[in-house]
Amino acid sequence: MPLWKIYHPEGAFTAEDKKKLSEQLTGLYAGIPIPKFYVVVIFEEVAKDSFFIGGKPHTKFVRFKVDHIARTMPGPVIREWWIRTIDETIAPFVKNRGFDWEVSIVETPIDLWSLQGEIPPPFESVGEKRWVKENKASPYTQAEKLPVNLALAPGISDQ
Repeated sequence: MPLWKIYHPEGAFTAEDKKKLSEQLTGLYAGIPIPKFYVVVIFEEVAKDSFFIGGKPHTKFVRFKVDHIARTMPGPVIREWWIRTIDETIAPFVKNRGFDWEVSIVETPIDLWSLQGEIPPPFESVGEKRWVKENKASPYTQAEKLPVNLALAPGISDQ
């Protein structure tokens, strides 16, 4: 969660650019916080004769395709904020260099995802906090599925 696929023209990014952009994208998610190792960034160079927009060759276009799995963004306000945050983060790598770009995000249900054979622990759970700290997937107990700040309240009884 998330998988970033960045399709770009040959030579658009240096090795240092790729490292810096992937670190900045990882930082966005780490601030939530989710484990850094959830963030995967793949740069795909596209040959100059293989990028077309509207049926015409385009040599200054970058496409960001993002698959979100561990989290979904509830509602239009949060979604707009997230897209604008992404645009601000990637601007030095695309906008400021004269590229056209597009970002799309697909949200996959969390129950269709595993890491190293482990179903990820629930959001804000004890297990997830441990995964954040250790920065890796590992087995967890039933008790670690509970929220970090579990607040039990009295229930309603029939009496």
